[in-house]
Amino acid sequence: MADNKHVDDVSGTETTGHEWDGIRELNTPLPRWWLWVFYATIIWSIGYWVLYPAWPYPGGYTKGLIGTTGRMEFIEDVKKAEAFQAPFEKKLAAAKLEQVRTDPELLEYAMAGGKSAFAVNCSQCHGSGAEGFKGFPNLNDDEWLWGGKLEDIQFTITHGIRNDTDEDSRSSEMPAFLKDEILDRQQISDVAEYVMSLSGSSTDVQAANKGKAIYAEQCAQCHQPDAVGSTEFGAPNLKNAIWLYGGDKKTIVETVSYSRKGVMPAWGQKLDADVIKKLTIFVHSLGGGK
Repeated sequence: MADNKHVDDVSGTETTGHEWDGIRELNTPLPRWWLWVFYATIIWSIGYWVLYPAWPYPGGYTKGLIGTTGRMEFIEDVKKAEAFQAPFEKKLAAAKLEQVRTDPELLEYAMAGGKSAFAVNCSQCHGSGAEGFKGFPNLNDDEWLWGGKLEDIQFTITHGIRNDTDEDSRSSEMPAFLKDEILDRQQISDVAEYVMSLSGSSTDVQAANKGKAIYAEQCAQCHQPDAVGSTEFGAPNLKNAIWLYGGDKKTIVETVSYSRKGVMPAWGQKLDADVIKKLTIFVHSLGGGK
């Protein structure tokens, strides 16, 4: 047999003796260290089967000498976390919103819970950083359509805005001035120029002067004569450059013509009172709390 061995002329390596279409296979066995590691994993797997639950059978599975699983460890970790949180949850449930803010330890706990709840329930509309999007308010500024006090925020989160599921939902109806045939297109254009002039962006003084009279008749009831808005009606301040849908003339004309009716869910129907309290504390802390 030794005389039948073939050595490759190029590499100097012995071949396995296999040949196909004149092609021979070099005999290059795996490194010995690799084989020892492979054998060790086999031995380790046998030990794993003995120590841990591993093999299923009808009606159950082998429990192993240790008798534990990743699921059991997770459940144990959850129990420990719940035991740690229990005193805070009890204290939070009994505390009023202002009391939470004056207790540093409880405030830190509420903030952490609120941040987590915000990421799960609110970030889809308001953004992960609460920066908002078109039609969804930025929660980092101090412009609140329905009020920025703790109680205001809690009420808004609990009952939502313009939804059909909560009779206490915050609600306001801006007329669709063109659709409802209250104003014609020219009047709406003039009102838009006046609204833009309030923040210094109008370019047509004459149209803005005409729009001022129309504003006083049609818009001042909700937005106030001085255009600073009203949290009672959810009417925005028109004198700053903070726009929920956009402050260019085309967008303002569209808003006045067809109105906007954004909806927010009533989270009180989905989240418990303590989670809403955490959310309230967190949202209030973002930088826009009054």
